[in-house]
Amino acid sequence: MFRILKEILSGNTNVGDKETEKHGKLEKSLGKNILRLKRIFEHDETIVYREIINENLYPSKFYILFTEGMVNKEVMNEHLVEPLMKAAEKGHIAHRHFLDELTKKVLQSGDIKTTDSLDEIIAAILYGDTVLLAEGIAEGLIVNTKGWQFRAIEEPQSESGVRGPREGFIESMIINISLVKRKIKNPDLKFRFKEIGERTKTKVCISYLEGVANDKIVEEAMKRLDQIKIDGILDSGYIEELIKDAPLSPWRTVGTTERPDIVAAKLLEGRVALFCDGSPFVLTMPFLVLEYFQANEDYYHNYYFASLNRILRYTACFFSISIPAIYVALVTYHQEMIPTPLLISIAAAKKGVPFPTIFQAIAMGLAFEILREAGIRLPRPIGQAVSIVGALVLGEAAVRAQLVGAPMVIVTALTGISSFLLPQMLGELILTRLILLLLSGFLGLYGFMFGVMGLFIHLMSIRSFGVPYMLDSMPLNKQDVKDTAIRAPWWYMYYRPKLIGDKNPARKEDAKRQKGE
Repeated sequence: MFRILKEILSGNTNVGDKETEKHGKLEKSLGKNILRLKRIFEHDETIVYREIINENLYPSKFYILFTEGMVNKEVMNEHLVEPLMKAAEKGHIAHRHFLDELTKKVLQSGDIKTTDSLDEIIAAILYGDTVLLAEGIAEGLIVNTKGWQFRAIEEPQSESGVRGPREGFIESMIINISLVKRKIKNPDLKFRFKEIGERTKTKVCISYLEGVANDKIVEEAMKRLDQIKIDGILDSGYIEELIKDAPLSPWRTVGTTERPDIVAAKLLEGRVALFCDGSPFVLTMPFLVLEYFQANEDYYHNYYFASLNRILRYTACFFSISIPAIYVALVTYHQEMIPTPLLISIAAAKKGVPFPTIFQAIAMGLAFEILREAGIRLPRPIGQAVSIVGALVLGEAAVRAQLVGAPMVIVTALTGISSFLLPQMLGELILTRLILLLLSGFLGLYGFMFGVMGLFIHLMSIRSFGVPYMLDSMPLNKQDVKDTAIRAPWWYMYYRPKLIGDKNPARKEDAKRQKGE
């Protein structure tokens, strides 16, 4: 602001004019409109200004504007330039409704919009559309000619599976929306668009199933999006952090996924999905703690195996956050609780190790996370070799050098492998594991129990868009337990989740007759 005032006071009004011009209206003078746009896009050599003159029309002078590299030139030439230059063959066009008749009789594009707003003109040019301006008309046409490159649809690497659809989201929001619409062919599936980011003007889309989704959740999501004030949005992760409940908690209250089938399933349950242009990750709201343990394959496999897999995930979660803490507490404070033969074996393995058990646990956990992160960041063939060979060599060398005991290597390996069953929960597991480990190192099993109680109190206090975070975690009736730690057969799951899809709770037509189940 001070820079602009300085420019104005010094006699250079270009800066102030440039700022105000962006929010004005088009004028009837084509020359003035082009001059204003050239001032706004000053030093941007990717903007193309193409002059077209057709003496058979009145007005006869036109300009088309587009961004190089973001338009499909074949579509632009065939549907816009060529018809405009041959417009005399289309018959007489009245000047009074020139743009309207030009759209109906000459141009061949299926997506054309008329506007007099300079804001919309600028946004359209930057988003890959082509703008047509005519002499003597204070309006312009925005023609959809987007044609930038995007990667092919393929299976997402972060959520690969054995059974189920193989397609995943990409960076094009329109393509992502179409993938969901192919799965839910229903007019009740609604999409509401917004722009976020003062400079990036990133397009986002809220999607929900009308008549199923809770209206309060939808309106709360829209309200939180309206409250975002930031220069730019480059990924849906920005939005997730800005709209989540309990912003200081490491536990997520907004879900993320790259799979269209997961988004479709959550929409059918009454949840809300948020698409962000330029990001392959779609946000789903609300997100409950139970969703950490659910996978899309649970609903494609036999319900016996799906239930077994869920129980394994719950067990892995307990192992991942508890094994190091319990081991440190028992070895340091409660040796009487360990069977004598096992205690003798542990004592023999620790003989000659100069460091306390808690220090060994923290050091080995840190080394494991370093190897895991290195394996992710390096190219895949090299990363796999580093993570596997590095772990083997490091563990063997540490034991031989008597820096850590062999039981600690086993505890660290079991902890790390257990965390791989819950990849979306990895950050939460690491932080919770460290807190429980420190409490156990200072207070023994008492510290561990205090930590577990604190964890449950914290999770119970969180809400996700008004829905309790631990909803159905401890079900009290038969219906609520059917999609929690186990996955019941489809013919037994009559109702959608409570408080989320309660506007239309019945999932099946015969749900009311089976209410007593």
